[in-house]
Amino acid sequence: MPAENHVLADELKQLGHVERDVIHRFIHRKPVARDSDAAYESQMTFGERLADRVAAFGGSWTFIVLFVAAMVVWILINSRGVTPLDPFPFILLNLMLSCLAALQAPVIMMSQNRQAAKDRLDAQHDYEVNLKAEMEIVALHFKMDELREKQWATLMDIQLRQMELLTKLRELYGHEDGPATS
Repeated sequence: MPAENHVLADELKQLGHVERDVIHRFIHRKPVARDSDAAYESQMTFGERLADRVAAFGGSWTFIVLFVAAMVVWILINSRGVTPLDPFPFILLNLMLSCLAALQAPVIMMSQNRQAAKDRLDAQHDYEVNLKAEMEIVALHFKMDELREKQWATLMDIQLRQMELLTKLRELYGHEDGPATS
């Protein structure tokens, strides 16, 4: 038995931190499931939350409609006005659009990087839950096999006692003639 424990300890040392943690939770009947969204959002800084909101707004139909409306108003004012601030070919508008794109692109990339990190965290959590579920299923199979073996042994014991009773009845009453006469 000690040699088996040594082998098991060596195999546990070869496992990764996540697998050891899941096994620990399995042994101590602790849940693995948790709200990874809440855990992730609780560690976000103000800048990260702001970047996510900007990226969410920048990728919405509301932004597109407002942006197109602002461009149309800008073009109308500067093409119809007496003293246009930005006459055709609208160089100032192009500069502002370039600045907007230059600022918006990194914000969107930051948001996408955080979403990728959150997706990795969700995948890790799914892996842990699936691993524990698989361990639970294996344990249930083992318990069912033990139960089946115990029931099989009980049935065999009952059958053996029935055979003994039949043998005694046969001896008491004879073979097939009825009760034995003395």
